[in-house]
Amino acid sequence: MIYNSFDNPGLVKVLKFLQTHNTEYLSGQDLSDVLRISRVAVWKHIKKIQELGYNVESKQKLGYKLISNSELLLPWEITTNLKTKIIGQQAHYFDSIDSTQNQALKMADDPANNGAIIVAAKQTGGRGRSGRKWESPKGGIWISIILMPKFDISITTLFPIASALALSIAIEKIFSIKPELKWPNDITIKGKKVAGMLVDVSLESNKIENLVLGVGINFDVDVKQIEKSLKGTPNFYGVASLTNEKQKVRPVELVQTFLLELEKIYKLLNAKQTKKIIAEWTARSSTIGKNVELETTDGKIKGKAIKIDEDGALIVSENNKIQKVIAGDIIHLSK
Repeated sequence: MIYNSFDNPGLVKVLKFLQTHNTEYLSGQDLSDVLRISRVAVWKHIKKIQELGYNVESKQKLGYKLISNSELLLPWEITTNLKTKIIGQQAHYFDSIDSTQNQALKMADDPANNGAIIVAAKQTGGRGRSGRKWESPKGGIWISIILMPKFDISITTLFPIASALALSIAIEKIFSIKPELKWPNDITIKGKKVAGMLVDVSLESNKIENLVLGVGINFDVDVKQIEKSLKGTPNFYGVASLTNEKQKVRPVELVQTFLLELEKIYKLLNAKQTKKIIAEWTARSSTIGKNVELETTDGKIKGKAIKIDEDGALIVSENNKIQKVIAGDIIHLSK
């Protein structure tokens, strides 16, 4: 099942009318007259709308009434009232896909896809950093975003860190909780991973041609099942899920808020205003000030995490020796 933000105009018209008149029943004839489509077309659209998870009540002699919206991240749900100018204004939804990142990379060469997002209900081949498997069951939010930035190539290593900051701000606004940021690009709750970022960059003549940001969020997932699957894998430190029974948050609320916060940070990066991003990330970081152990391509590094510099690299102090780490797996040490 695949949907795009620019497809299915008839279905979306019927749905929007139901959504704006959800306090009353609408007859098939009324919908047919107002929307200028046949009653058979109305009926077909209603059936499809119900299949997509919308609760539409049907009563003889009264008509149709929308009781509740779908929880799926369908394109029109994301784009409706989205406050961004570029990011997310074009959306593509897949019920199941190998990887949203793979799909985005296929589309990234077309300038018309700048800001487009690819969303999947589940991924069969989701991947994390360093080619690791990313468990992506239904209940999570799996998104890739295509961007064609103006910023310098040196900022590409800061971009996933900045993106993680945008998501942490969005989570705080929607859930009223304060997640922490673990270098380089993980978002954690009570020390367990709730979301992560992945970036693929295409370069030409030392300039960024396009950039694809992959975002995985454990929105409402079976934590025990994921932990069972991932336990024993390198750098595993636990899984968290955002939702609980006390909070009734629709996933689209978080996605729209995240896309807006991401666009704000994206503008700062394009304007080379990195200091504000670094300061905000540091204030939310669980890494800075901690004793850490890093597994890098040059071997293990142990020391105290002092700060991140302007390109997002972690500055580590060990026995008065300062080392700069651009990439690596990190463990927070208790001492």
